[in-house]
Amino acid sequence: MAEHAGPDGRLVLAATPLGDSRDASPRLAEALRGADVIAAEDTRRTRALAAALGAAPTGRVVSFYDAVETSRIGGLVAAVEQGQTVLLVTDAGMPSVSDPGFRLVAACVEKGLPVTCLPGPSAVTTALALSGLPCERFCFEGFAPRKDGERRRFFTALADEPRTAVFFESPHRIAATLATAAEVLGADRRAAVCRELTKTYEEIRRGGLGELAEWAEDGVRGEITVVVAGAPPRQRDIGDLAEEVRRLADDGMRLKDAAAQVAAAHGVSKKALYDAALSV
Repeated sequence: MAEHAGPDGRLVLAATPLGDSRDASPRLAEALRGADVIAAEDTRRTRALAAALGAAPTGRVVSFYDAVETSRIGGLVAAVEQGQTVLLVTDAGMPSVSDPGFRLVAACVEKGLPVTCLPGPSAVTTALALSGLPCERFCFEGFAPRKDGERRRFFTALADEPRTAVFFESPHRIAATLATAAEVLGADRRAAVCRELTKTYEEIRRGGLGELAEWAEDGVRGEITVVVAGAPPRQRDIGDLAEEVRRLADDGMRLKDAAAQVAAAHGVSKKALYDAALSV
């Protein structure tokens, strides 16, 4: 759908610092000063950030948190349609990423209104970079479930996930969450608990899930992001792999070539796989 709006009307998503106002970009300060409407998850925190940046808002500042998000969307979309710049900010990090924003973006997209973004801090990518775990491929899982049964299913779904996983957790539940993770994924699965990122008491704890669960029993404070290593590849049964070799051979590939290809893909002995395929 082509975008349209009145003169210069648009929705701007803006990432805000995780804790240190010096991480704000000059573009964020400019946007705070110049937006016609600022939709803020916490208006007090946004005004404090603006003050720290010397960027006093000249437009309206309205609240935009979970409980009022739906009721605010119509007015904000109308403002964009009327040619106004609506700036969306949350308490920290990128709007829409486990914070309000997605529904407003979707509403603007539905009407073909311009949506743009001022990139910046994200707890997800910051924690990934600091974790010491592979992060070429990763998945973000939002907040871990509160209830024990749902939390157990949450980690069961990650048991065979090869990508590094990132999720948020509250300080009150982190000990129970790590204990469940250790039980389901294994105490030796590598992980990192990142708390108070970019703030005075920033701390990164790395180790096995069992070790981290024990550490958390004494209590953990602050904003928390957890990074868990992906599952190691499971070695398939030699008999199943031999069947795969035979199927390739039946399709016209030489048996030795088929055995070599499957062995290389699964890290098993080519000779053992070839011998197994002969007996299938």
